[in-house]
Amino acid sequence: MQGHVIVIFDAHRSLELSVDAPVDPERARAAREWFETTWESLGCEPLRVSGKVLLLDKILGVADALGHARLASQPELAQEFAGHAIQALEKPRITVDLPGLSIVY
Repeated sequence: MQGHVIVIFDAHRSLELSVDAPVDPERARAAREWFETTWESLGCEPLRVSGKVLLLDKILGVADALGHARLASQPELAQEFAGHAIQALEKPRITVDLPGLSIVY
C-alpha cells in the first residue's frame, strides 16, 4: 500500500513522509510489536492518568521521543516509522498531531 504520513511536531515543524508499506495481518502484527518495543526502549510514559496505553498512544509517544530533528536527519528511521504506522493502523493516510495528542486517518 502506498501511504502518506504527516507528523506535526508544533506550529512550525512537521514532516511529510510517503512510503510503500504492504499491509497484511502478519505485517500489521509485526508493526504493532515494533511500536511496543520502540515505545519501551525510548522510555516513553503513558499519556493517560489510568496508565492504560493504546496503540495510538504508542505511536504518539514514539513520534515525540524520536523528535523532529532525529526523524528529519535520519530518513531511513523516518521511513521505518511511517511504514510501521501505516501497517499497524492499516490505513493509507495518517496524520500524527503531537500538539493535539491525536491521530487522524
